[in-house]
Amino acid sequence: MSVAPPHTLETTIGLEIHVELATASKMFCGCKVAFGGEPNTRTCPVCLGLPGSLPVVNERAIEYTTRIGVAFNCSIAKRSLFARKNYFYPDMPKNYQITQYELPLATQGHLTLDGESGAVSVGVTRVHLEEDTGGSLHVGGSGRIADSEYSLEDYNRAGTPLVEIVTEPDLHTAEQARLFVAELRAIVEALGVSDVRMEEGSLRVDANISVRRAGEVEHGAKVEVKNMNSIRSVGRALEHEEERQRKALEAGETLVQETRHFDEKTGTTSSLRTKEYAFDYRYFPEPDLVPFEAADEWVEALRASQPELPAERRVRWKQTYGLPPGDVAVLASSKATAAWFEAAALAYGGDAKKIVNWIIADLFGLLNEAGIDLTECKIAPAQLAGLVGLVDDGAISGKQAKEVLGHMFKTGDDAAEVVQDKGLEQESDTAVLDAVVEEVIAENPEAADKVRAGQLNTIGFLVGRVMRKTGGSANPKLVTELLRTKLAG
Repeated sequence: MSVAPPHTLETTIGLEIHVELATASKMFCGCKVAFGGEPNTRTCPVCLGLPGSLPVVNERAIEYTTRIGVAFNCSIAKRSLFARKNYFYPDMPKNYQITQYELPLATQGHLTLDGESGAVSVGVTRVHLEEDTGGSLHVGGSGRIADSEYSLEDYNRAGTPLVEIVTEPDLHTAEQARLFVAELRAIVEALGVSDVRMEEGSLRVDANISVRRAGEVEHGAKVEVKNMNSIRSVGRALEHEEERQRKALEAGETLVQETRHFDEKTGTTSSLRTKEYAFDYRYFPEPDLVPFEAADEWVEALRASQPELPAERRVRWKQTYGLPPGDVAVLASSKATAAWFEAAALAYGGDAKKIVNWIIADLFGLLNEAGIDLTECKIAPAQLAGLVGLVDDGAISGKQAKEVLGHMFKTGDDAAEVVQDKGLEQESDTAVLDAVVEEVIAENPEAADKVRAGQLNTIGFLVGRVMRKTGGSANPKLVTELLRTKLAG
């Protein structure tokens, strides 16, 4: 058996992403949709599949799924149909799932990613609507079914509207896959159709990854990776799995088609089960639901009412604020962050880059340290704008502003209040600073002579000495001007 050199191997990745929709009720009944709660308290004969119960389609779920299809540049089906997918598993109370098979709501879409290596177009095979399963709790052992003592079933989630988005195998690196999931999450959140909380299971990602020798027509053995509970985990899991498969092929080993579990703690994947044959789900049209047709006028009305999507927002920010791509990518990553930044920039009214710097470099640091997100922050956008304004006016220095921001983060007070309460006003009295500057010049004659000789970069050393003498309260801009004037000769 020949061994493949590393440079002759190609990686192919396709994604299957499930998104729980934020509708008030379930897909085919009136039970409430919510996360958590007392097990098996949000159920009824319809979502439990009891004899004689009949499903009724949730119209809002159809709308939300169509909006997702439009956002991914899909063709919206003129005629769509639900089907029964038959399989037996404890978390499926009906022993079948109402889903879509031959006639999904949306097909043949695409999404363009802007990565470091350039733009990549990723095909979207289909966007279809189905009902979610219940939840299993495996008790004992590691918490996985293989070594558990018994399992408990909670059907509160069963019947929740669930959208499946399937990509073409157009991704070739773990980073591309991570970027796709991040962009998809941002798009769906911007549409307002899901809270896309991966930690709560409302956004779930499965990845199919294979490695083959360059030039081969057939893809390598397809491995499905599960249990990726964050966007970061998607990148980590696929990086590991790609490396595992490449090493196996380089060593002349044979890979098998299987499903593997990603372990967040170790950053590795382990085999769950092999998949030598495709399972026969015996799909057939759902007999209790009629086909439905989307009128062109209805689809166009949805298209016209779509909110601004992340890609459109990024273009507008570059044009309006002149922000670099890196800053734009960070701020546009979530709906809440984007709205917070825009509110702060509007309240400030000046160079938005200053607001961006304070958000990314300082505010995000405080949020990470506290373990909370921006929606829980006590500082309002206008308050950050007020802080930056104080720095612009020379009322406080940048160093003092960082201290003020820390107090604002804890209390939610305005910057001006914190400055007054803590006595952090910047010293801008020329008479007071003039005397300190004279002292510093006298104490540092060599540095002063260098500035007089034209080595102006040395002036920063003297400014630092003045700041030290004043306990950091001196206005550095005014200090610099005084030093330049006194040492001009």
